[in-house]
Amino acid sequence: MGYAVIEVRGQHVTVLRYDVVNMKALGTNHAVKLKRIFDRMIELIDEFLPDELAIEAPFFGVNVQSMLKLGRAQGVAIAACLSRQIPYVEYAPTKVKQSVTGSGSATKEHVAHMLRQTLALPPLAEAPKLLDATDALAVALCHHYQKGNNATAAGGKSWGKFLAENPDRLNAATTKKATPRAAKKAV
Repeated sequence: MGYAVIEVRGQHVTVLRYDVVNMKALGTNHAVKLKRIFDRMIELIDEFLPDELAIEAPFFGVNVQSMLKLGRAQGVAIAACLSRQIPYVEYAPTKVKQSVTGSGSATKEHVAHMLRQTLALPPLAEAPKLLDATDALAVALCHHYQKGNNATAAGGKSWGKFLAENPDRLNAATTKKATPRAAKKAV
């Protein structure tokens, strides 16, 4: 399970921590894994004192048992926050991907790549291991965008104003063929 903690001051987003709760060493007992998730969430809450939680909403998968286990894990994370009176919001996976990459069908690798560019994160040596962490970071950033803190992501600016403020972006787009990409946030 991935998690991420960000701090937002005005338009500036700082990544305080992102990582995974590794549960492979815990065996196959699902209850022990749920307790580990709860305990780690409480540790993070006590360390960072977050104002709110953003979590990826459950999604329908092919394997019903996996979906049920995922729902329980999400419920435990939510319960940990509620036990400390922290409100939460859920975002559909497609909403998160759309918010970060511009495509609701982006891969985990594409999400991680866009986050590294948008947030100026260093390249990850253990990228496959941390894709769940970058997914969690994407949920946090999506939540930031949805709260209106990023006017271009939240629809607060017009394309005309954007192009007037960024004429070099228009020239670059018209002088070479490029694949569409999500707008970057200056940090």
